[in-house]
Amino acid sequence: MPNAAAATFNVLNFGAKADGRTDSAKAFTGAWAQACASTQPASIVVPPGRFLVGSITFSGQCANKAISFEIQGTLVAPSDYNILGKNGNWIVFEHVDGVSIRGGLLDGQGTALWNCKNSGKGSCPSGATVRCLINNSNNIFISGLSSLNSQLFHIVINVCQNVMVQGVSVTAAGNSPNTDGIHVQGSSHVTILSSKIRTGDDCISIGPGTTNLWIENIACGPGHGISIGSLGKELKEAGVQNVTVKTVTFTGTQNGVRIKSWGRPSTGFVRDVIFQDAIMVNAQNPILIDQNYCPDNEGCPGQASGVKISDVTYKNINGTSATEVAVNFGCSPKNPCSGIKLENVKLTYKNQVAQASCVHAAGTTLGSVQPENCL
Repeated sequence: MPNAAAATFNVLNFGAKADGRTDSAKAFTGAWAQACASTQPASIVVPPGRFLVGSITFSGQCANKAISFEIQGTLVAPSDYNILGKNGNWIVFEHVDGVSIRGGLLDGQGTALWNCKNSGKGSCPSGATVRCLINNSNNIFISGLSSLNSQLFHIVINVCQNVMVQGVSVTAAGNSPNTDGIHVQGSSHVTILSSKIRTGDDCISIGPGTTNLWIENIACGPGHGISIGSLGKELKEAGVQNVTVKTVTFTGTQNGVRIKSWGRPSTGFVRDVIFQDAIMVNAQNPILIDQNYCPDNEGCPGQASGVKISDVTYKNINGTSATEVAVNFGCSPKNPCSGIKLENVKLTYKNQVAQASCVHAAGTTLGSVQPENCL
């Protein structure tokens, strides 16, 4: 290909410095502008080294639908958390089509902000909402990316179609607040494969308006498990449907597979969900539906969740619970859970049979189910 070199843009040629101290954001946006304007497939190369970048947005619409970020080095967030804390996001891709992000490390340097928040001083900024935000975009491929110590959420997929995430590694301390690994909302046909997520909040969280989501081969822990929700915060809210979560190991997590909704009126729903082939290693709440979520008891006491949960299957889920109640369905008194299905479930607590709790939940069991069915 005689023109192949013309479509490769190395950030060093745009003034980036691999010293970890010089803000290279302008060099990255310069390379992006050239790649975006290229009428043929384009590659942006980030060579080995540490590249300091402040808040940066890569926007479409581009002249081609095949831009590849080849990251061999590390992108480093500013060490002063106030810089990103005021901007809201760190790295944003929006209104793009056909972008792939391959390899590399994103170092969010979030530990100072976590320490501030955990100290209880109360004067800390909220932090950069998202380490890497994919917004209003289509046909996105993320492979081999590592994300370390984000201030808040690591990777967010918002209002997107056809996104593939595979071989991703997310790492943050178990006590780091709100550092969700991957969050998906308002999106359809998203696939998350073969990834390892260790964090202080949900390994993967699933927000309103998510449909046709496939999650497979995930190692989760520490963290809060894989959660649908919290849903129902708004009165008018899109539902979640057609979600498959399979072949996941939860190690020392606060939850395993969880569905969570606010205890107040909402038009939201959850339906057609399969949790399959999961191993629990001392998870505190291996199987959990919590429809009474009400932080600080504000805005919901005395109300019932309007989120309707139906047709949820738990199949081949085995392992150990760190609490006696391993299966806990706390559903809405106004909208009871229906079509819950337990098939071949075996969960133990301290080498004994664990307990199950069902409130406003109806469904069936198949095969061997321990703890004893309470539906």
